[in-house]
Amino acid sequence: MVTMKLIVLLLLCCLLSSSSADDTVVTKRRFPKNFKLGVANAAPQIEGAWDTDGKGETIWDHFARTRPEMISDRSTPAVACDSYHKYKEDVALVKNMGLDVYRLSIAWSRVLPTGKIDSVNQLGVQYYKKLLKELKDNNVQAMVTLYHWDLPQPLQDEYGGWLNETVVDLFVDYAKLCFELFGDDVQWWVTINEPKQVCNAGYGDGRFAPGIVSRGIGEYVCNKNVILAHAKAYRIYDEQYRSKQGGKVSMVIDTLWFEPSSDNPGDIDASERLLQFGFGMFGNPIFLGDWPKLVKDRVAMRSKLEGFAVSRLPEFTQEEIKLIKGTYDYLGLNHYATHMASAAQEAPIGEPSFGADISTYEWSKPEWTKGAGDWFSVVPWGLRKLLVWLKKNYGDVEIVITENGLSDTSGTLEDDHRVDYFRDYISNCLDAIYEDNVNLTTYIAWSIIDDWEWTGGYGSFLGMYKVDFNDPERPRIKRKSADYFTQIVKNRCLVDVEDCTD
Repeated sequence: MVTMKLIVLLLLCCLLSSSSADDTVVTKRRFPKNFKLGVANAAPQIEGAWDTDGKGETIWDHFARTRPEMISDRSTPAVACDSYHKYKEDVALVKNMGLDVYRLSIAWSRVLPTGKIDSVNQLGVQYYKKLLKELKDNNVQAMVTLYHWDLPQPLQDEYGGWLNETVVDLFVDYAKLCFELFGDDVQWWVTINEPKQVCNAGYGDGRFAPGIVSRGIGEYVCNKNVILAHAKAYRIYDEQYRSKQGGKVSMVIDTLWFEPSSDNPGDIDASERLLQFGFGMFGNPIFLGDWPKLVKDRVAMRSKLEGFAVSRLPEFTQEEIKLIKGTYDYLGLNHYATHMASAAQEAPIGEPSFGADISTYEWSKPEWTKGAGDWFSVVPWGLRKLLVWLKKNYGDVEIVITENGLSDTSGTLEDDHRVDYFRDYISNCLDAIYEDNVNLTTYIAWSIIDDWEWTGGYGSFLGMYKVDFNDPERPRIKRKSADYFTQIVKNRCLVDVEDCTD
């Protein structure tokens, strides 16, 4: 006899299986007419030539060199992919795939070795001019990131990096110089990439360069400064360069999707809390004008109980809110994975921390496919839900996916798992466009070639082309995913061309 309890358990299992990571129905619809496809890289991960032709040291050069125990294979980015010397080869790969956009970054310390405007390195300037010309000559749009985590080490040594407001104005000087030097050949600008990683990992728990540990305090000071740096740079472009250059400028923000583990209000609140402390920490000031109320209330509450006279989250003045609000031309999103979110008991009052301020439990289902690391859960429908959440919170703004891709530790050339990842994640993007009316215009994959993966060193692979880091020539070797991505760019569709529908 089947008991009611067993029936409930069976129904629950069915519900859970219906939301598994592998149930994507791949759409046959073609991409919208003006939809753009591209790939991304970043200077500190691919260029190498860390001290060549006048380049200064970055915090990541310094971190890898002086704290090798923090890098999984004790490597440095000194050579990386040697793209400083092989940039034409990389652009040829982009061209041959038929891509619309190439996202790259400028190394602040290659242009300004000391980080300051009085030390322009002309050899560094010429390198980026040649790279941008190569893209232009091949009819590929350039998306240029000004800051991809690589602060010049002298600014860390002299000012304490992003904990000091002086660095805000030094960044603005650097941004203005780049607009002036390179703006005629740049269609998209990213001011700062993934400020959460810059601040939480760099100045909170110290996992990333520069390795400052200041939990619950440093990351919030850093958050405010990088937002102000972004906003001031945006205003300068808007006022002085937009009319003659016609580019778009925004910050790129990263987040996982956090799926509530049940319909219980506590689990739903846990999901929202994680999203607001992650994406909302930067999205709300830029799109709506201030920190999320949820974040302000929680940090203020815990700060008071911890004995602080004021909240550890620094306030924006009304003048700063006016400066920051509206400093976007698109919403730039980096997304890789999904976690579950569950309610948790309030963290004990004691030493402050970002995690305690959130006080939730996030986890991954054991049956979910994983990338490199247990945190990397492959859940394609999570991206669609995130896109809908962004539209709900920030309106019908143009969304550009600036990073999405799969890491592994095998480095295999027969990377069917990466083919599946791109197919299923892009399918969910198209469903969000056609079914949910999300204004998504561009999808940029990370990455076209393997790179130096920060604390993961050379042991985590995301490239559609393998790079042999044991070969001094750093050859690029095509993976199966490169052929697949090339095919979808050509067909403007995820399935065989004869099966595509409008």
